[in-house]
Amino acid sequence: MCGIIGYIGTKKAAPILINGLLRLEYRGYDSAGIATIEKNGLSVMKDKGRVKNLYNLDGIDDLEGTIGIAHTRWATHGKPSKENAHPHLDNSNSFAVVHNGIIENYNDLRNFLVKNGYTFRSQTDTEVIPNLIHYYYSKDKVDDKNKVLRAVQHACKDLKGSFAIQVITKYLPDNLIVVRKDSPLVIGKGDGENYISSDIPAILSFTKDFYLLDNYEIAVLSRDQVVFYDFDLNKINKKVTSIDWNATSADKDGYEDYMLKEIYEQPNAIRETIGSRIPENEPCNFEDLSFTKEFLFSINKIYIVACGTAMHAGLSGKCAIEHLCNIPVIVDVASEFRYRNPIIDKNTLCIYLSQSGETADTIAALKLAKSKGATTLAISNVIGSSITREADYSIFTHAGPEIAVASTKAYTSQVVLLNILAIYFAEVLGSAPVEEIKDLKNEILALPEKIESALKTSSQMKEYAKSIYQEKDMFFLGRGIDYNTALEGSLKLKEISYIHSEAYAAGELKHGPIALIESGITVISILTDEKLVEKTISNIQEVITRGAKTLVITNKELPSNNIDVIINVPDTCTLLSPILSIVPLQLLAYYISKEKGLDVDKPRNLAKSVTVE
Repeated sequence: MCGIIGYIGTKKAAPILINGLLRLEYRGYDSAGIATIEKNGLSVMKDKGRVKNLYNLDGIDDLEGTIGIAHTRWATHGKPSKENAHPHLDNSNSFAVVHNGIIENYNDLRNFLVKNGYTFRSQTDTEVIPNLIHYYYSKDKVDDKNKVLRAVQHACKDLKGSFAIQVITKYLPDNLIVVRKDSPLVIGKGDGENYISSDIPAILSFTKDFYLLDNYEIAVLSRDQVVFYDFDLNKINKKVTSIDWNATSADKDGYEDYMLKEIYEQPNAIRETIGSRIPENEPCNFEDLSFTKEFLFSINKIYIVACGTAMHAGLSGKCAIEHLCNIPVIVDVASEFRYRNPIIDKNTLCIYLSQSGETADTIAALKLAKSKGATTLAISNVIGSSITREADYSIFTHAGPEIAVASTKAYTSQVVLLNILAIYFAEVLGSAPVEEIKDLKNEILALPEKIESALKTSSQMKEYAKSIYQEKDMFFLGRGIDYNTALEGSLKLKEISYIHSEAYAAGELKHGPIALIESGITVISILTDEKLVEKTISNIQEVITRGAKTLVITNKELPSNNIDVIINVPDTCTLLSPILSIVPLQLLAYYISKEKGLDVDKPRNLAKSVTVE
């Protein structure tokens, strides 16, 4: 949720920090601020609201410091305000800190510090950190070059919860210290300069070489080097990871919004996801897994665990794995998974989906599964993300940076990769007919061109949006795999248009929800499964009879049947249909939001990477 940026080099830090914060706006926030080391000590500039407000602060243009830290805050402890914005200072104005995460024992630490003479200016949990560092610094009687480092270490050992922390201090005017536990943090390696960020895209224009911090690691940055320590201050070595994302892919590239750009990037994103995984006349290529037939035969069930849109992708993955592999699959919400004592053992495979790889609930669910002996597999878009380092195995969608909060290309890429994974399992097990697998592979390879055709529905969806954008309630219906698409389409609408919508399995309509159907209400249906065409049409007729306005997304030739609008997408096999049928619904949500004059990329109360539970 919150975003972190840091810089140490020879250039003025303030412009670099603010530019980095602008690139992190998609994460969701309510205030922003920067701190730099100036000739006369620390300078802190912060304000409630958008990052651009920082440009209007008195003195912002006079900052000369070449070391600084910055933050966009998403409120947890304390309301959005200038006082609660980061960075926070200790009472002596000697230490400045920004922090992502939650300090669970901050009340105890705050009471301890108050008893020791400290006062507090904010309601945040973060403010205990600089004061705690100062407390340990003042108590340390050994005045050497590591005094600040020891103070930071002692303070962090007192913290319970999750944190990614940046510290600058007047006592180390040529250094910057960072610490990580359960919140993302990367260090970008430059030439005579180094960068810190909670997200790779924010600093991708400066470098493609990154150090990826693991839990309980501390780094001390200077202009020319980075020295790493474990939590006991033993020096450790870290390898540089090169990220091959194109920096321009994190820009709008002529599109009005990131979301629209990412919707139109889906053909190429899926080409990248497929990559070399479907070689001609050979089994699917998953060298990074190398699961044996014996291992897959030993699996008695599979859990797919995720949140939000990724969970909807998991539902389509369930259909593919169960159909091709005859292995039971349970799709579970990550935030619920840990708290219901899931039945897991060494014969369980747990698959975890997360676009960012930093989703706190999903990471916590993965750790639980590992503790019970399960084999864990992470699917993410971000190489080196926390979830991929925690899991036994990892595979990547390679969809490129996704900036808009509402996920589009990451979702379709996840569905594609899960289908390829299901084929791989089936080939190893020999559990599906060879011709069916061959046909499915060919359909996957044809997806990029078919999505390009689905994108041609844009003008129809734009026009339809004009007729319904003022509505307060909508319903989405689907049967079989189309119900998964209904769930995702409904979520997209809610996320960026703030219109209340509900998705129902169409056959459940008569078991309660039909009581909500009245004249003039909009019902959107998805119809791609040929086995369920007649049943779904009957359900649609039920809402038409009650006066509903109807839109149908389909790849079938349908009689009009009094349906108001029929949107056709290219035909494909049922397992892959969610990848095509979601495209018009993504466009519809986008255009409704635009008609309402909303901020498409940064919807209220939401964040791209949810790093708190």
